[in-house]
Amino acid sequence: MSLRAAGLLFALVLLVLDQLSKWWVLEVLDLPGRRSVPLLEAGPFGLDLTMVWNRGVTFGMFSGEGAWNHVILALLAMAVSVFLLRWLWKAENRWAALALGAVIGGAVGNVIDRFRFGAVVDFVDAHAWGWHWYVFNIADAGIVCGVAVLVADALIRPEGRRKEAP
Repeated sequence: MSLRAAGLLFALVLLVLDQLSKWWVLEVLDLPGRRSVPLLEAGPFGLDLTMVWNRGVTFGMFSGEGAWNHVILALLAMAVSVFLLRWLWKAENRWAALALGAVIGGAVGNVIDRFRFGAVVDFVDAHAWGWHWYVFNIADAGIVCGVAVLVADALIRPEGRRKEAP
């Protein structure tokens, strides 16, 4: 499988998992009506499903209540996705291709939410010792993990490593 195909397939799988999970929390679990569902408590660690409509970008940054805020953020995310697709076409190794696929799939998943709902569906609430991380979704996790892999790849890749065959 070519690097492009691997990255695109990973983007598609992440996008489908993201949209299915959001459908499940909205339609099957009816999380907006329940607000929060505890999943796991292990000592000081916990994991809950907590409904949050994120009107900003990842982790709620740049939230705004303007009528066009969700459209502007969706268009910005689509522009970034186009840039990332171009980067994917030039990916030099499988890790970079998969990481780019994760970021693209996550960005598109959140864009779909913005156009459908005017906000992103966030629902995973991880916490420890009474401290709660930002509520996130599978798309957000894909974006963050993808960026982390891209940074790690850029920092630890040997200078002379050749591009893998497509």
